[in-house]
Amino acid sequence: MSKHVVIDPITRIEGHLRIEAVIDDNNVIQEAYSSSTMFRGIEEILKGRDPRDCGLLAMRICGVCTGTHYQRSIEAVEHAFGVTIPKNARLVRNLMQGGLYIHDHIVHFYHLHALDWVDITKALEADPKKTVEEAQKWAKLSGQRPWNASEDNYAAVQERVAKYVKQGRLGIFGNAYWGSKAYKLTPEQNLIGLSHYLDALELQREVAKAQAIFGGKNPHPQSIVVGGVTCVQDIKNPVRVAEFKDIIQRALKFTKQAYLPDVYMAGTMYADEALAGVGGGLGNFMSYGDFNLDDLPFYDSAKLFPSGVVMNKDLSKVYDLDQTKITEDVTHAWYEGTTNKHPYDGVTNPNYTGFKEKKDGIAYLDTDKKYSWIKSPLYDDERMEVGPLARMVVGVARGDERITKYVTTFLKNGNLPTKVLFSTVGRTAARAIETELMCEEVINWCDELAANVASGDLSTWTEFDFDKVAKDAQGYGMAEAPRGGLGHWVKIKDGKVMNYQAVVPSTWNAAPKDYKGRLGAYEASLVGTKVVNPDEPLEIIRTVHSFDPCIACAVHIVDTNGKELAVYKVDPLGGCRA
Repeated sequence: MSKHVVIDPITRIEGHLRIEAVIDDNNVIQEAYSSSTMFRGIEEILKGRDPRDCGLLAMRICGVCTGTHYQRSIEAVEHAFGVTIPKNARLVRNLMQGGLYIHDHIVHFYHLHALDWVDITKALEADPKKTVEEAQKWAKLSGQRPWNASEDNYAAVQERVAKYVKQGRLGIFGNAYWGSKAYKLTPEQNLIGLSHYLDALELQREVAKAQAIFGGKNPHPQSIVVGGVTCVQDIKNPVRVAEFKDIIQRALKFTKQAYLPDVYMAGTMYADEALAGVGGGLGNFMSYGDFNLDDLPFYDSAKLFPSGVVMNKDLSKVYDLDQTKITEDVTHAWYEGTTNKHPYDGVTNPNYTGFKEKKDGIAYLDTDKKYSWIKSPLYDDERMEVGPLARMVVGVARGDERITKYVTTFLKNGNLPTKVLFSTVGRTAARAIETELMCEEVINWCDELAANVASGDLSTWTEFDFDKVAKDAQGYGMAEAPRGGLGHWVKIKDGKVMNYQAVVPSTWNAAPKDYKGRLGAYEASLVGTKVVNPDEPLEIIRTVHSFDPCIACAVHIVDTNGKELAVYKVDPLGGCRA
């Protein structure tokens, strides 16, 4: 008899995500449904505002990728106005965006995803001496010494966590499927992962500081404006540039000595799943491209990550990206209508139809009708996956020398065939590969910025006549966020925003079925997965986490009827109470 499993909410992500799966008698997932159970509002708030202010509000779409929403919004307005930014501004934006990638990827792997591979409780059974030897083995694959590997350190980590266990509470490691047979690492390997989890807490704080050097603060930086950037004094100060570079160099060292070896370790121990393509999903990959390498407008500039589309895992063919082919379908989303619309003409009118009737005390999604607050984006009427794996796949398919070198080196060092990329393991590995690449490129941009300033170029902003360019215009900002393709589209009339739409990575990946009944990326990645224990669906969590869900980004609506949802009184001494 089949079993209907509900996981709500999916934890260790940004936002509220529900996954339902129908599992057969052999514990294989036959059907899967992804639903955002929250709605919120930004796009409607932007209507009627000065377009130069959009970035400061649009970054509030998310509390994680604030800077990349900020930049995409600013670029959309620059595109509408026909403004090209100076070299220093381009480099600083690349540094801020690169810092975000590095921070996001390290936090994702260790603090949001690693515990899907690492059994914390088994780490307490490890022999610290054998753990050192194990760490050396995996670091050697990339020609490195292991990060923070000593008997004393590993023993101290065990003692630290054992205290939580003895007290009957695991704190940040609580409420997990510890002991599940779906875990495959040895006790020593689990201890390595646990140790690096704690080390990464310190590192991510430092990388966040780096983002604030040019952004003014983190999250929600303040230094990007239409036409360039405002952090003039930080650009002119070689000490600030050197400080940023030093932090990224430490991140690169951690990536080489801990992150990559840990992914080699996990990939090897879960190689059977990777080879079988568990979690592979749609097989259609799309990248908008990111990081401008010259001083042309973003839509004409050469890019570190090239744009393109790869269909059916076919690396021999790549299609050029055409933003006019992007539409959003709402057949199975809680909005009015069903017609596909391009973001310039996007409409966001809520139509919440609720869940099915309860059965055995559980309310199930009405999956034949509408069941999510996320729309279903399509590219040329096809479902797509976006993210680090898509960027690596498109880069290899494009024949990009830089990306191909990093991907092939990783596969060669791990003695892995290319097909393992099309799996949950491969999606996780792509982030680690990209982090190493990103660290090294950011370091180069630091040197490029310092040299350009030293040559006497202090320009950070391009002047424009707002009254002339902002009468009636439209523009888009399209690049990548750490989680995948991110686009902002704006229409301007009489100098004010007439319409605004954002299509974000988790809109592409976390979407429900479309008007043809085709699955979204999360849903497709789960179908066919065998679950060891349906009551402890670790495999579902692991695959969904490999996308790094950000549901807050994917839903941006507001009650436009002016209905009062809640009233809050702020007490300066006692906090906030409803």
